[in-house]
Amino acid sequence: MAKERVQRRLAAILAADMVGYSRLMEADEEGTVARLQALRAELIDGKIEADGGRIVKTMGDGILVEFPSVVDALRCAVMIQQGIAERETGMPEDRRIQFRIGINLGDIIIDGNDILGDGVNIAARLEGLAEPGGICVSDLVYQSVAGKLNLSFDDLGERSVKNIAKPVRCFAVRFSTRGEAASDSQFVSAQQDIRFCTAPDGVRIAYATSGQGPPIVKTANWLNHLEHDWLNPVWGHMVRDLTRDHTLVRYDQRGNGLSDWEVEDMSFESWVGDLEVVVDAAGLDQFALLGISQGCAVSIAYAVRHPERVTHLVLHGGYAKGARIDAPPEVIQKHEATLTLMREGWTQDNPAFRQMFTSMLIPDATNEQADWFNELTRVSTSPEIAVRLFDEFSHIDVRALLPRVQTPTLISHSRNDARIPFEIGRELAASIPNARFLPLESRNHLVLEQEKAWPRFISEVTDFLRSDAVMR
Repeated sequence: MAKERVQRRLAAILAADMVGYSRLMEADEEGTVARLQALRAELIDGKIEADGGRIVKTMGDGILVEFPSVVDALRCAVMIQQGIAERETGMPEDRRIQFRIGINLGDIIIDGNDILGDGVNIAARLEGLAEPGGICVSDLVYQSVAGKLNLSFDDLGERSVKNIAKPVRCFAVRFSTRGEAASDSQFVSAQQDIRFCTAPDGVRIAYATSGQGPPIVKTANWLNHLEHDWLNPVWGHMVRDLTRDHTLVRYDQRGNGLSDWEVEDMSFESWVGDLEVVVDAAGLDQFALLGISQGCAVSIAYAVRHPERVTHLVLHGGYAKGARIDAPPEVIQKHEATLTLMREGWTQDNPAFRQMFTSMLIPDATNEQADWFNELTRVSTSPEIAVRLFDEFSHIDVRALLPRVQTPTLISHSRNDARIPFEIGRELAASIPNARFLPLESRNHLVLEQEKAWPRFISEVTDFLRSDAVMR
């Protein structure tokens, strides 16, 4: 009998515990219970629900909550701490209700309605390190919210915590305790709206909307994470520049980021279906479509199926056929060797293996950009899913669809792309009717903000999207 697969997903975990609960109960049992129940009913539970959290369980003086968004988890924690501080101002200091809160971003095991694993344990240990009325977060939380929330952090360094083998680097969150009026201004930077939709096979797909203007949808590609992609040193400039004049819709590919990881179907057909579900859930009738890398093939397939909905097609660094298609034996052997390396090295603490992929994709990255991308590969998915995705990419073949593309198309490619050779991009452009080709002077598969190629790329894309030309 096959062993049942353990269900896992990446989540933000909030652990909260009341300070001095036994002392307060001894001094005024009924009064303490009544005040705590009022806080739960009038403040805490409502804030959690408003920010998309799920109360996993309560433990008398404590609470464990799961959030799909780490930004929402921290925002909720700050609002709760501010609200409690405001309500308790009139109480003597030794009678005030206070909570410590710890937040971690990590892999969790699903056990019915409960959640288990080191991701949960670390959140609980961080709670114990927080000051009364304070919030302590892990390094991953700190990295994920940097630039999105107008909050300050104190680096507490690495701490050894119970039942966790390696020290945990943690940060104390600094925030005003003047109540909700002050807190509203602390979150003006968090401008993406994350929601979920469900594919026909039941897989939950996370998607985010940001900006205002005509819609452009970015098709998912190799390793996405809506929160880690948002305002970071590799993807952030693209999000920033595209949302200046457009509503940008992004989503995490199944098996990645905030979307479900434990999925049976990881086929090309499922990827096209997920795009269909996302645009319907976002309420879009017509929109521009942006594909990057293997996202180009998915975008092409969608545009051929739904020509009436796609106004413009922008493809960068793409290809029409994967590595296994019509490949000689030595190419297949190289592909198999890469899969073996991925199985062995993906989650190692030493980032040398992940650096290999980073160097292929963005060889001219700064240290900050390379470090961030190395970390993205680790937190976005599991080794097993990474291998499945990488191998499925090798089977892509949309060559037969290229002559059927009716949508106005702009195709760009870096001249010295080490991941997808320039000639493949040129061939793609030559095979789509009336497609415009934009060569970029870059060695990077993903064009970086500091490159001269980036202003040219975004200028050409912006002008193209403003065009009303129709070739149908």
